[in-house]
Amino acid sequence: ILLIVFYFYSHYLFASATAHVSAMYAALLGVAVAAGAPPLFSALILGFFGNLLASTTHYSSGPAPILFSADYISQKRWWTMNFILGIVY
Repeated sequence: ILLIVFYFYSHYLFASATAHVSAMYAALLGVAVAAGAPPLFSALILGFFGNLLASTTHYSSGPAPILFSADYISQKRWWTMNFILGIVY
């Protein structure tokens, strides 16, 4: 659970989902498996959360900058809502 929380919220530090997954997926998968988690489950849960983190920031995925630049939603509101959604996920 701690690895997934770290994986999800560390996306705030990356400029893109591709950079985040490239840098962290294999490393965290290795940590999870070394800690005794089932390999398939670990790979799948990291993959699932790799998709969910696309909404965390206004610069994290393809549609996000378009919605943000159109003043559809403010940055504060975006980050607040996705913090709450992160807890729900």
